[in-house]
Parts: sequence; structure tokens; C-alpha cells
Amino acid sequence: MSLIFLLGACHTNKKKEPLKESEKPNILVIAVDDLNDWVGVLGGHPQAKTPHMDRLAQRGMLFTNAHCQAPVCNPSRASVMTSLYPSTSGIYFLNPDITKSPVASKSMVMPKRFEKEGYHVFGAGKLFHNGKGINEAHVPNYAGQFGGFGPMPDEKISSYPGHPLWDWGAFPERDDQMPDYQLASWAEARLAEKQEQPFWMGIGFYRPHVPQFVPQKWFDMYPMQSLQLPQTITDDLNDISSYGVDITRLNHVSPTYEWVAENEAWKPLVQSYLACVSFVDEQVGRVLTALDNGDYGDNTYVVLFSDHGFHLGEKERFAKRSLWEDGARVPLIIMGPGIPKGKVCNKPVQLLDIYPTLLALSGLEPDATHEGNSLIPLLENPESEWAQYARTSFGPGNYAIVSDGYRFIQYNDGSEEFYDHNSDPQEWYNVIDKPEYVEVIEQHRSQIPEQRYKILGKGSTGHLSYDASEENRKTN
Repeated sequence: MSLIFLLGACHTNKKKEPLKESEKPNILVIAVDDLNDWVGVLGGHPQAKTPHMDRLAQRGMLFTNAHCQAPVCNPSRASVMTSLYPSTSGIYFLNPDITKSPVASKSMVMPKRFEKEGYHVFGAGKLFHNGKGINEAHVPNYAGQFGGFGPMPDEKISSYPGHPLWDWGAFPERDDQMPDYQLASWAEARLAEKQEQPFWMGIGFYRPHVPQFVPQKWFDMYPMQSLQLPQTITDDLNDISSYGVDITRLNHVSPTYEWVAENEAWKPLVQSYLACVSFVDEQVGRVLTALDNGDYGDNTYVVLFSDHGFHLGEKERFAKRSLWEDGARVPLIIMGPGIPKGKVCNKPVQLLDIYPTLLALSGLEPDATHEGNSLIPLLENPESEWAQYARTSFGPGNYAIVSDGYRFIQYNDGSEEFYDHNSDPQEWYNVIDKPEYVEVIEQHRSQIPEQRYKILGKGSTGHLSYDASEENRKTN
């Protein structure tokens, strides 16, 4: 089965015959938690060592301008698995699950759709949000979390007094004590088995999500004395509204920029993050090698993505939950039969494009409820005309709109930011008031959705931050 055949079928209005069982490709979805652009091929950090993800990019297509639909785990993964925006589903923060959304609950999630189409579906790790029973409900033949964010030391390694998950350092002693190692071992075993049907397989790795623990040997790859910090400027928040600052700081659980500076924790945080990235890269490599060594490497599409980005001091913050580039941009690589090798696409794409793309690559009928777009035209030619924008939200009224070269942000108080990535890829200078950008800003502003489903769920960090920002807005 060639990609060209599928492209031709997708670009015509003729009714195509469904693929025969023996022609259906397999699907391997690899999700990495909290991975930003600190991947070798993306160049986010000059010292990042990720040979296996780099190898995957060399064998497929790398999307350098891919963005999540929400900079936090639950809503981002809900968007991936339903191809619906948070503004459509009402799932903006760490709860509720898809089943609690009157809109999203009517959508057939990706694993269930492939099961319906005759695929053997199985998965493990963090594919949906890792709340109790969520992955079990949505992923047929789910094999478990293998320890999730563990193992945990008896006492914190770092001096940070906050949330118990916010910890970092060398722990435990061996790789095989890590859940991600065990997930890769599970995947190796599954890929060595005889599959009687085409399969959809999902693997959700947990690192580099906090706690940023991996064994000492991964820290040794990044000696502290030669470690480079991200490039930043002083007073980076001076051209950002008080609401824009509030929504990224109020009631968050991550260390503040001030705490990190006072406790000289910036380098340790960068080191632990890079160590975790290299560790999880090794696990990705084990899975890819198992695929190559088995019977299914020639007929399997592999999609690797992260659910959102992560700040390591940029914009004077740490962790996720921002609409800036570091919070919303994600790695996205697609490899498989017929996909050009080593190609790079710089067009703006979204995580909710993954589901319709995999349906198209598998010769399956599209779902009319999906809000994402098939990436087939870009997989055929990464320079194809592409009129789409990418949209990220953090609660109703807070949106980032990304095009090929620009980022526009609008907050619920009406304040705005605009960044020209052609001259300012770090987003240091908000040029919203520059007259030469009036027309292009209006083009981005027109992408702000009018439909804004009410916030569902309550009590999570995102809910609390949004509520506190709104309270400040109303009283100031």
C-alpha cells in the first residue's frame, strides 16, 4: 500500500473501496509526557541528546511547528483522542474526563474507532489522562500504568517545599526500576508476538514529567559545570498585561522564578529535565528497534508526539500552562510506508490533526465531527499550500493563534500579544502595537473562536488559576 494511492483517494470525491484486512496498516502511537522542543532535531537546547527520536525523524517527517490544543495534560490528550477543541468540549483543565462532557462523550475516541474498524487495540502507560480508571475505560486491552510517576523516594531529594510531584534528582539506582523502562519492555514483547489482525498500539511514557527522577548515569550525560541555561532576557514580562502574568502564575504548583533564583535551582532543574529526556529517548529507541526486528516494521505508521511544552526559565517561569511558544509547541513525527524520509514541515499543525490523519492513512472514512485536518497533503509535500492555523487555549477567552511565522495571543480581559518569529523566535518582544503588523494581526484575530463551551469540572490547578485571574480582572 502506498501513500500516493491513499493521497489520490483522499483528494477525490469518488467513493473508495475500503482496504482489505491484509492491506490495512498497523498504527503505533507514542506519547511522551511534558516534552518540549529539547530534542536534537528541533534544536530547543544545544546539548540535548536524543539519538533515537532524531533517528525516527530521519525515517519520517518532522513537524517543527506543531502545537497542542491546551498546555496541560488532560485537555490536550482529550483533544488528541477526539479531535475536538477544548472550546468545543468544555474540557479545559485537569478534569473532567471525556465521558463527563456532553459534546466529547458523543465522539468515538481514537482507540475505540480503530477497534470498531477491525483492529486489535492495546496500550499501556499515559495515553489519556492518568486519573483512576480513565485509560482503562478508553483503551481496549489496556495493560496498566506500570507505576506511573513512580518510584518515589522516602523523602524529597530537592529542597522545594511545594507539591510532592515537584521534585528532581538522581533516583532510583537502575533503569529497570523506572515505569518507562517497563513500558518499553512491555512494548518489545507485544511487537514480537504474532498479530492475527492489524493493530493499533499506544504507549504513553511518563518522563520528563515531574518528578524528574532518573538514575545517575543520565545526569552524568549533562555535567553541571558545562551545562547551558536557556537564553532569556531581563524584564521579559514588562510588555505583557497583568492578566497574562496572572494566568501563568496564580495558584500554580511549580516553583516560581524567584524561588528558583534564590535557591540556585535553575541548573539542577535544566540538568534533571535533560537527563529525563535522554532516558525516555532511550526507551523510544527500544520500541523502534523492536518494531524493526519484528514482522510489522514495513507496514506500520508511527506517530510520536508530546501533549504540550514545558518552560525551563523562559518567560520567567517553570513548567507548562502557558500560551507562549515554550508552553504550547510540541514535537510531532510521523513515519511509515510511503512517507518521505528525512523531510521537515514548517507549516502550523495541531495535535488534533493526528486522529483524522491516521484515519486517512488507514483508508478509513473521516469523522465529520472532527475539528482537526488530515495532514496527508503535507505528508505528500511539506511545502503544500496550507491555509490552517494552530490554536491553543487555557480556559475560555485565552487563546494563542499560530501561523507560519507569527503567534497571536488574546486573553479574556481583551489584552493581546503578537510575536514575529521571523525576527524574534524567542518571543521576547510583544509587537501588538506596531502599525506594520495591523493587517496580519487582524488575520490572526479572526481565528479566535466565537463558540466557547463553559468550563467543566472544578478544583484543579488550572481551574484555580483561571478563577483567580478572573477575580483579579473584575476587581482591578
